[in-house]
Amino acid sequence: MGDGRPVTISTGRLARQADGAALVQCGNCFLLATVCASKEPKPGQSFFPLTVDYQEKFASAGRIPGSFFKREGRLSDYEVLISRLIDRAIRPLFPEDYLCDVQVLVTLISSDPEVMPDSLACLAASAALAVSDVPIQEVISEVRVSRLKGEFVINPTRSQMAHSDMDFIIAATEKNIMMVEGEAKECDEEDLVKALEIAHNAIRSHIQAQKELHTQVGSPAKREYTKPYRNEELEKKITELGREKMLAIARSASSKNERSEAFAKLHDEIVEALGELSEEDAALVGLYTGDLQYHVVRDMILDERVRLDGRNLTTVRPLDMMVDMLPSPHGCALFTRGETQSLTTVTLGTKLDELLTESAAVSEYQKFILHYNFPPFSTGEVKPMRGPGRREVGHGNLAMRSLKQMMPGNAYPYTVRVVSDILESNGSSSMATVCAGSLALMDAGVPFTKHVSGVAMGLITRKDGKYAILTDILGDEDHLGDMDFKVTGTRDGICGVQMDIKVDGLSMDIMREALMQAKEGRLHILSAMYAAIEKPREDYKPHAPRMVMLFIDKEFIGAVIGPGGKVIQEMQKVTGTTITIEEKNERGEVSIFGSNKEGVEHAERWIKGITAVPVVGDVYEANVKSIMPYGAFVEFLPGKQGLLHISEVTWKRLESLEGILKEGDLIKVKLTGTDPKTGKFKLSRKVLLPKPEGKPEVPAAGE
Repeated sequence: MGDGRPVTISTGRLARQADGAALVQCGNCFLLATVCASKEPKPGQSFFPLTVDYQEKFASAGRIPGSFFKREGRLSDYEVLISRLIDRAIRPLFPEDYLCDVQVLVTLISSDPEVMPDSLACLAASAALAVSDVPIQEVISEVRVSRLKGEFVINPTRSQMAHSDMDFIIAATEKNIMMVEGEAKECDEEDLVKALEIAHNAIRSHIQAQKELHTQVGSPAKREYTKPYRNEELEKKITELGREKMLAIARSASSKNERSEAFAKLHDEIVEALGELSEEDAALVGLYTGDLQYHVVRDMILDERVRLDGRNLTTVRPLDMMVDMLPSPHGCALFTRGETQSLTTVTLGTKLDELLTESAAVSEYQKFILHYNFPPFSTGEVKPMRGPGRREVGHGNLAMRSLKQMMPGNAYPYTVRVVSDILESNGSSSMATVCAGSLALMDAGVPFTKHVSGVAMGLITRKDGKYAILTDILGDEDHLGDMDFKVTGTRDGICGVQMDIKVDGLSMDIMREALMQAKEGRLHILSAMYAAIEKPREDYKPHAPRMVMLFIDKEFIGAVIGPGGKVIQEMQKVTGTTITIEEKNERGEVSIFGSNKEGVEHAERWIKGITAVPVVGDVYEANVKSIMPYGAFVEFLPGKQGLLHISEVTWKRLESLEGILKEGDLIKVKLTGTDPKTGKFKLSRKVLLPKPEGKPEVPAAGE
């Protein structure tokens, strides 16, 4: 841990009926991981059914859930994101021909306010697999690496994280990095490579500890499992029938729909050419056809350096972007890259719109929210509409973490919600969300300091040493590669990374080359984005709500609220605004929110008047409250009145104020002093008027 606390792994006491269980402890943080696997695959099973769930019990922090039912319900987005981190890291550990149901559950059963459990959850899952008889090929671990004041720290504490400018979670086996996810405040590519190397060294010690645990407890041998039926002769025949035609389709540089139809037609031709097959063999045709397509396309890209849509390895697909295309949202952008399109909107809200996020250890409000939607029509499919799945949550989180780096700080008064609706998808809609989000934020007038763009990359390797790094991958290329990664950032550095690596022995030199190629793609997209909108709009849209945040001395909070809320209610009624006051750090934080600019400015002046301290020599706009024979009582600041003596109204001698002033008049007055005995204010209007020539100085009233 970042504070030097040891991490302990144990097994054998808890959850003894599970196939494998491990308890990971660091400080007061306890994580229980269990794994159970069915003995046989389901009949006709064609994919690996792995389920990974991470859950935090609120009792672990001595808390009761805030829900209506007072019990933990469906996984929160926070728990889903950690579940994905574990899933992506451990999925490659299982043999390709292992198709039994596997369920991995990781539960936080004791919380430590300083220990971040997400960086230990994958270690717990791997340890549970290591001591079980479930067949895995290797053990892994996962660590967080952060940079604090220029120094890299492994698994920093929660307090340390507040000062971090790089935050990455990295999973690896003893030899290979498997998964990377994180964010940074514009780090450069070499910083990321250094973080990967430091993290990998720490992970190796975790793996060694798991091996020792496996030896000490005498874990059972890995179970034998039923391998799925295969027919090598059938595979060879399908290759002979379809290879050349498959290559011709791959070389055609056709659109996604045309290519899909051609591959489907070829599949039907192969089925017809094969004739009547047994039920077992018929089920394999789709598998072998898919495998053939996988290898044919990979070899074409490696040998011919050309891709499915005819591009070379480094070209970004055509870009098209528009801002301010919808009249009602506070900001919007349409971003199109090839056959991927995101319509993104920005909505500005008040402090009351902040999002409450709760975990066992932390409850906090977020002022920046991003939601990502992936409707079925974006890929031309018919599917039921349900709530956001894990994929949507993960993609939205990557975009949110990337854009967050350029958002204004906590002093910015608005709550900002970004919504990305994917209208068309063929390759990295999450990166389209980043680009569209950046454009929409500037269109909304949010003081977004620099544009952030993102690009999805791929890597294909072969045993003969050949490799190809692909910029801006297609959907069809996504599953072909040995590494797919997404990099977001500004012109000055990386803001976010998501990486999954499926190949052994990936060198850091290839990693560096891939990151530099990603930078070139990112910069190309940024140039087009700056051409669309160069900087944030100087003002918000006319229909956008207006919001001002003020900080006042604590002693004035009561004056602004008034007895029984009388003052603040009157202000809200007169100005048509919503006003909230919160005490923070011995100060009052006042937020004024309204749809009318003049009303917000009126409320702001009103509050400033209440909290202002009169300064001798300053000029004020005063409201005449009452007329007396000896002068007029005027209110020059809210709640602060003084007598404007008749001798101070004008340079002429006046017998009365009739015809000169009346109640309700607004006049300029100067505060000339205060009575040291009574504290009453001395005001003058005539000193602001031109003095007639030859007019002798007349002492002010009371002097």
